[in-house]
Amino acid sequence: MKDSKSVRAAVLKPIILPKPKDTGGKTVMAAFRNRRTVRAIKDKELPIQLLSNLLWAGFGVNRKKGPFGTYGRTAASASNSQEIDLYVAMKEGAYLYDAFINELEPVYAGDLRKLAINYGQKGAGANAPIRIIFVADLDKYKTAGFQEPGLKDPEVQKSYYYAATGLIAGNVAIFAASQGLTAWFHNCEKKDLAEKLKLRPAQKVLFAQTVGWPAKES
Repeated sequence: MKDSKSVRAAVLKPIILPKPKDTGGKTVMAAFRNRRTVRAIKDKELPIQLLSNLLWAGFGVNRKKGPFGTYGRTAASASNSQEIDLYVAMKEGAYLYDAFINELEPVYAGDLRKLAINYGQKGAGANAPIRIIFVADLDKYKTAGFQEPGLKDPEVQKSYYYAATGLIAGNVAIFAASQGLTAWFHNCEKKDLAEKLKLRPAQKVLFAQTVGWPAKES
């Protein structure tokens, strides 16, 4: 018998993303010049190729031979633990980004975009096509290839997963700027999202990032 999480997500199909393209868009320096936070965002959907490129830029697999005997990613992590998971909230449901097969796995049928922001800012970017939810999985520290002491210290772990989130969010922001998109990094309803996504105790909702076409200049 399927668990409740599987039943809810069963109405959605996995989204098989096209192979990311690492060409096109503005130069890195131009993207830095254009990077800004715009909270007024259109409800226009992102083409699937653009979505694939965006997620790959954020935390995709960019080499088969990374540190400590595992794949390498586009953003660094402590001991290459890759402890951050990206959940993507869309109108129809929420998906987990599987960077290793370049696919979005359905985890929740329903619109969680209103929870992927804190209650004081519900109107801003409400209809943006996606909100990326950053979730730290502390169990991944146990399987990291290099077991340095900090991986077992809760306070050091906290510094690691916050830094990892910032690196990924920065990648997303610069990619967005290179494509004429806006990427707004913000807080979210952590407890409610954890319940809806049926996260394990070792998984922690951290922040979210709204991405879409800007409705106006900031």
